[in-house]
Amino acid sequence: MLQIYNTLTQTKERFKPLRQELVKVYYCGPTPYDYAHIGNLRAYLFSDTVVRTLRYLGYPVQTVMNVTDIDDKTIRDSQKSGKSLREFTEFFTEEFFTDLKRLHIQRADTVAPISTLIDDMVVMIQ
Repeated sequence: MLQIYNTLTQTKERFKPLRQELVKVYYCGPTPYDYAHIGNLRAYLFSDTVVRTLRYLGYPVQTVMNVTDIDDKTIRDSQKSGKSLREFTEFFTEEFFTDLKRLHIQRADTVAPISTLIDDMVVMIQ
């Protein structure tokens, strides 16, 4: 039985998924405008440890990670480089995934570039 410390109540509580058949884990992915550094990658090491632990304990887990491929930094730096936004962000996104592979961090089941979700975001906001 997995227990997690609740900092609000200052007690250990039994982990109970919202839906018994699946634990969904979302983690914020990179903003691909430069190479990742160890501080960036630490967050993914932590997420990977949590997901592997859940799976080891028998929980079915589905993971989703976004890639913030449209952002002030990506636009600014792609313009400085003279490359299209897509070309610029795809390069650094692949570099990020290469880093994950080198660190043996499991890739999320679903990777969602935010550029593919803009229409959905507009609908939600409206």
